[in-house]
Amino acid sequence: MSPLRHRLGITGQMWMLLLGSLAPLGAMAERLDVGTFSAGDLVGWQRKAFKGVTEYGLVRLNGKSVLRAHSEAAASGLYRELTVDLNRTPYLNWSWRVDRTLGNPDERSRSGDDYPARLYVIVSGGLAFWRTRALNYVWSSSAMVGTHWPNAFAGNGVLMLALRSGDREAGRWVTEKRNVRDDWRRLFGDGVEQLDAVALMTDTDNAGGSALAYYGDIFFSSD
Repeated sequence: MSPLRHRLGITGQMWMLLLGSLAPLGAMAERLDVGTFSAGDLVGWQRKAFKGVTEYGLVRLNGKSVLRAHSEAAASGLYRELTVDLNRTPYLNWSWRVDRTLGNPDERSRSGDDYPARLYVIVSGGLAFWRTRALNYVWSSSAMVGTHWPNAFAGNGVLMLALRSGDREAGRWVTEKRNVRDDWRRLFGDGVEQLDAVALMTDTDNAGGSALAYYGDIFFSSD
């Protein structure tokens, strides 16, 4: 019997229960917040316009603060630069909602490269900007869920992965959780340990039309 057990008069069974209750304290899950929209916070987010301006703003929806995105034949996004250690927090978590998708555009072509909602992670090429790569998680209008393809404008350096498709789930919130490290290895064929930015965009500039989407909190986690 250990000296501590003897002094406290703890039996073997009680000792094992005590150790079991303390074990999780040394293995607490890590979390890295990226977008805390529920707290009314847009600190750190910057705008990037490509064509026209998608309107982004915090609104109250069903008693909760969320990010609203409205696009009318426009394409601009929000991005946040931050370092994400995927060895520590490989899971990307978020929720989103679209009111409707965009019909049946050919999303593999430049004329149809529009999405009612997308969230993407970026590995910067630094001064060698042509080496910048990104993985886009998209709410597709027509592609089969689980399919992926090169971005029509950026080629194999930017890949699109359809997580949701069509209007079947339109009008309601959907929660996502992706292991970015595993997705990156599977789709790009190589490993990545660090991300340099996260971005989101609702865009309708190529095929025209309009889209309305909402984004909930975004964060990385260890499990």
